This record gives sequence, structure tokens and C-alpha cells, in this order.
Amino acid sequence: MGDTVDLTGNGGVVKTIVRHAKANADAPTDDLPLVDVQYEGVLAESGEVFDSTREDNTIFSFELGKGSVIQAWEIAVKTMKVGEVAKITCKPEYAYGSAGSPPDIPPNATLIFEVELVACKPRKGSSLGSVSEERARLEELKRQREATAAIKEEEKKKRDEAKAAAAARIQAKLDAKKGGKGKNKAK
Repeated sequence: MGDTVDLTGNGGVVKTIVRHAKANADAPTDDLPLVDVQYEGVLAESGEVFDSTREDNTIFSFELGKGSVIQAWEIAVKTMKVGEVAKITCKPEYAYGSAGSPPDIPPNATLIFEVELVACKPRKGSSLGSVSEERARLEELKRQREATAAIKEEEKKKRDEAKAAAAARIQAKLDAKKGGKGKNKAK
């Protein structure tokens, strides 16, 4: 087995990496909250398999953060990367608790899942492309606004310079007229 991590700090959810993902593999994020997994669940006490997607080679899909799976899965799967296989040991308080899940899971059962994270996807109605495209679009709008503001600032500066130059010309003409009248009076 590989690295073992106590994800809750109290032994409630313990993850042991069986197979590491590639270094650049995707992991669940706010942009990629939909996950596809394959798994096999066994009762820790007896080793009896109570559920599996491996037998029929199916995929189980869910969205992290929606409470649609046991708490142990919410905690553990978000720490995984695509391609990773991990053994997740779940104490009852992070699984089905004192109620269990009859008839397969008895009350207060510790469960062990071997889970493979097969894929991470964006929410339905969006795509990673559309999320990235939206960010790029917003950045481009920001650049356009900044460029427009810079152009307007430059135009304002030119107008102010033109006004100052016109005012200086008018003042020079006024000064010339005053100076001319004074010379005529002196003659």
C-alpha cells in the first residue's frame, strides 16, 4: 500500500493510496465538481462486499458538496486526482451511523471502499471551456475598459493642452494690443 492519511484527524476517514495519479492529473474543484468513480465497498468486520461498480464495470457519478453521498466520500474524493485509486476506511459517524443501511450495512458499521476517481467534470450546463472562456472574456473586457480609459485620459490631456495653448495665444494678442496702444500714445 501507499501513503496513508487521516483526513479527519480523528481516524474517522482514513485514505490509503493504492495507485497514485499522474502528477498533472485533474482533481475536483469548484469548476470541476462532478465526479465519476468506480468502487467496491466491504464491511470492515466481515470483509463482505456490499456494493460494487466493478462487477458490471459501471460508473457512479455525483456532485461533490451536495450531500448526495456519505460524508466520508465527500471528504476523501475531493482529495483525489483522476486515475488515483485509494482505500477509504470510514467510521460509522462518517458513513451510515447507528441506523446503518439495511439490509446490506448493519448499524455502526465501519466500511472500507476501494475507490478510483475516473473523471472530474464541470456542472451540467457549463463546461470547463465555457468557464475558461468566460474568465477570458471578462479579462478582455477589463483590458478594453482600461484601454478606453487610457485613451480618454490622453484625449483629455490633449484638449487641456490645446485650451492652454489657445489661452496663451489670446493672452499674447491681448498683450500685443495693449503694448501697441501704449506705443501709439507715447508718440
